[in-house]
Amino acid sequence: MPASSNFNQAIRDAQTSSIVGPNVVQKALPYVGGGMGLTSVGVLGGLTLQGSPIFQPLFFVAIIAQLVLFFVASSAANNANNSKALPLLATYSLLTGFTLSGIITYAAITLGFGSIATAALATGITFLIASYTGQRMSDNVGQSLSKAVYLGLIGLVIAMVIQLIGSIFSPAFGTGGFELLIAGFGTVLFVGMSFVDFYTMPRRYNDDQYLAGALGMYLTYINLFVFILRLMIALQGGGRRN
Repeated sequence: MPASSNFNQAIRDAQTSSIVGPNVVQKALPYVGGGMGLTSVGVLGGLTLQGSPIFQPLFFVAIIAQLVLFFVASSAANNANNSKALPLLATYSLLTGFTLSGIITYAAITLGFGSIATAALATGITFLIASYTGQRMSDNVGQSLSKAVYLGLIGLVIAMVIQLIGSIFSPAFGTGGFELLIAGFGTVLFVGMSFVDFYTMPRRYNDDQYLAGALGMYLTYINLFVFILRLMIALQGGGRRN
């Protein structure tokens, strides 16, 4: 999850700074929505190509390109070089959708298309609640939640690394109770992070860095959507139907 790379700094900034970007949230939100729209287009592209012999090689190329684009776009956005960052972030959003088409297809096959709509609806409701509450949190609550989310993020990354390594030796690591634990914890964690985003963004970014804030928020809700899907799949026993 590349979004975690600067999260520690975001918390430190939020703890030691007053509001530096009073309008950054409002300026960022349209780009978060635009990124989600482009991600949907990328998903449709991935779904269209699935089953084609070129899908698998394109999938791995897209993952590598995602990583490269994230760091380049993030650097440009943090430096408020928005004319450079915007097309990079648009491409990143498309590639993210393409790489998400795999889990979306799996969820649709095992749980039905309703699961995708449910995950999207839950993500949207979380956004609405967080957008109202997150900007109104007191410093004590906001800083405490930021610390908790950061520690939880470290734990989640460690657990996912263990799962990845363990699945090489035993498929059980990718299903069952361990996957249910990771999916449930990840869902709760990114719900918390959605509130933290609205608290930290105006304390970390000035108004010209709205694309940097939009990128962080975009990644929070993409991850939340994915973990909700993973949780739903895990609750159904990994998608096994009786």
